[in-house]
Amino acid sequence: MNPEALSAAVLAVLDPIAASLRSDEGLGVDAADIVLERPRNRDHGDWSTNIAMRVAKRLGSNPRELAQRIADGLTRTDGIQAVEVAGPGFINIRLEAGAAGALAKTIVEAGDAYGTNDSQDGVSVNVEFVSANPVGPLHIGHTRWAALGDSIVRLLLASGADAVREYYINDAGVQMERFALSILASAKGEPTPEGGYPGEYIAELAKRVLAAHPGLLEMPEAEQLVIARDQAYEYQLAEIRASLDAFNVPFDVWFSERTLHAQGPEGSSLVDQAVDRLRDQGHVFDEDGAVWVRTTDFGDDKDRVIRRSNGEYTYFAADAAYYLNKSDRGFQNKIYLLGADHHGYVHRLKAIAGAAGEDPEKNIQVLIGQLVSVRGARLSKRAGNIIEMDDLRAWIGTDALRYALERSPADSPLDLDPELLQKRTNDNPVFYVQYAHARTHNVARNAADSGVDRSEFAPELLTHETESALLGALQEFPRLVAFAAEVREPHRIARYLEELAGLYHRWYDNCRVIPKGDDPIQTVHRTRLWLNDATGQVLRNGLDLLGVSAPERM
Repeated sequence: MNPEALSAAVLAVLDPIAASLRSDEGLGVDAADIVLERPRNRDHGDWSTNIAMRVAKRLGSNPRELAQRIADGLTRTDGIQAVEVAGPGFINIRLEAGAAGALAKTIVEAGDAYGTNDSQDGVSVNVEFVSANPVGPLHIGHTRWAALGDSIVRLLLASGADAVREYYINDAGVQMERFALSILASAKGEPTPEGGYPGEYIAELAKRVLAAHPGLLEMPEAEQLVIARDQAYEYQLAEIRASLDAFNVPFDVWFSERTLHAQGPEGSSLVDQAVDRLRDQGHVFDEDGAVWVRTTDFGDDKDRVIRRSNGEYTYFAADAAYYLNKSDRGFQNKIYLLGADHHGYVHRLKAIAGAAGEDPEKNIQVLIGQLVSVRGARLSKRAGNIIEMDDLRAWIGTDALRYALERSPADSPLDLDPELLQKRTNDNPVFYVQYAHARTHNVARNAADSGVDRSEFAPELLTHETESALLGALQEFPRLVAFAAEVREPHRIARYLEELAGLYHRWYDNCRVIPKGDDPIQTVHRTRLWLNDATGQVLRNGLDLLGVSAPERM
């Protein structure tokens, strides 16, 4: 019996009780409202609910008396062994071994689908993350957002959402001109211009640009700048894509900022149209020759200029056009993952949503990540002043790096210990989880060699305390996936996997899948193989949500 079935059973008992107490008023509670929790002390049962305390006042009943009536009804439910009332009205429920153990077969048969749910069904979500300027390599800050953003999308997809990963290419603006000047200066053997980009990677790009355009330096200067900018931009963006692919982060959409400024068939750009659309919503006004958006109506600390008095658009104009474009593409919800230095964007972006006629509290979410430090890390030889993603990945490894970045909340500073993350010991959390998965495969291989298969399944035999604890954790996985997707917190999956790995290792130490010596193979051995394989499946599914591999041998 899984949590959803148990919640439905509680509701089935509660409904007629509520009707007898308040026949003229509906209970207003469905199965999703019945919260089940795992008791800290397993002697108190498999599940506990406080539903009696939550609805007693509404029904004009004493919480403990209501809890007892619910408990009496549940004891007559198939699959429930015992029910007790504790404290002011907690209901502790113990499942029959067969009802609890049946989950092992359910998981194995569900395979990769176990853990998926429909909690985000019908929701369209655009998740924009990384979005680094295409004028240099990705660095450690981008690495954290790459890992987290990708995992958030994986969680949303597993929960039924129509979610995409989007990269906003900042390929318009003054940084592109400085980039072009830096490339040309290197090509000519001149020092980096003021405000330009230093580093060996600029020299590498300049050599590639000259190789592709041998006569570049004989061209007019304006033409040189355009070619240097566009050709180097193409090379650098390809490097960024390759870095993300190697980090197991595929993007569905690469959106160019230039698209927003390009003139359409009617002679206006998406930025022009955005200003007109916000004006139609009644939130644009003119003052001192400039065009403003009254963002203070939506919690911003000041109104924002969208077009200066000289006719030039501000960055805010591009932000507004980009947001509206996402809505036009059918994304009702937008998630932005921004760095620690972007706190000022939160109110600004929410104000855009409000000015566009959407709900700033529902249609947009801005997540701010904190800084990452690495013990003993050296700055990039190519870039000179950053720790590059590629260097970090080559040093620590893709799996260890992703897992380490994802196992902590995004809003907490993070200090990575590369020495620990490369250890093959239980102190290394990613090794601990991956080793548990590899162990499940080793058990399965040894079982096959010993003649133990899954030809029998008797869940009522899974009665050892470590089996009860392991099954209880396996039951939690689908609900945890749904919750982690809702709150955008992949670290909950990582911490769950570590707990599950610990429970599996303890079960492995206490319960044999393979008989001792010449002892005969019994039904319990075959049944335990189901539980072993179910645990491996959940570990594998959880690691996949984090974009981390699940090795079969270690």
